[in-house]
Amino acid sequence: MSNQETKSATPRTTNYVLIDFENVQPKNLELLEGRPFKVFVFVGANQTKVPVKLAKALQSLGSNGEYIEISGSGQNALDFHIAYYIGRLAADDPKGHFHIISRDRGFDPLIRHLNGKNLDARREADLAEIPALRISTKTSTDKKIDAIVRNLQGRGQSRPRKVTTLQNTIKHLFAEDLGEAELASLVAALRKRKLIVVNQEKVSYKLPQ
Repeated sequence: MSNQETKSATPRTTNYVLIDFENVQPKNLELLEGRPFKVFVFVGANQTKVPVKLAKALQSLGSNGEYIEISGSGQNALDFHIAYYIGRLAADDPKGHFHIISRDRGFDPLIRHLNGKNLDARREADLAEIPALRISTKTSTDKKIDAIVRNLQGRGQSRPRKVTTLQNTIKHLFAEDLGEAELASLVAALRKRKLIVVNQEKVSYKLPQ
């Protein structure tokens, strides 16, 4: 077998994405289409409606997309379900990459425990922060702004309220490090396009629906 055949026969590592839908309602699920991702959307017992766009995006993933509906209610009920599933998935595929999509820092002790067991697990606040999905700094300014806007739209009321935290959020969307000058330039571009308003380092938003 040639080196090229050997390389093509090497299986790609699977990324497992577990979305805390009570906490994050992603608007960019299409980023995962055609990639080695398996997606589980955890829906709370009281969440009776799912946006049509998200439902269609998950459906397009076929067998790689699945809803997990929580049958009971109670404090942290959904979190316990995610912890159970990530443990089961890690037992079946210890070489996988595991991503909990949530702004809930309560998952962080679990992430540290999994890392201590040599498992590649992390928590991200948005799908675009997953390392395999981060965009290159070499892309055009328009595409950078589009990616930033999609991320901010998905954060709802949890958007950064200060310039420094906005810049930190932007940093996590790119595969390479952004310098301070480029970060300032991107914030300035957001202001010029009237997508944000900055008043004494405080940020408010005028994002498209």
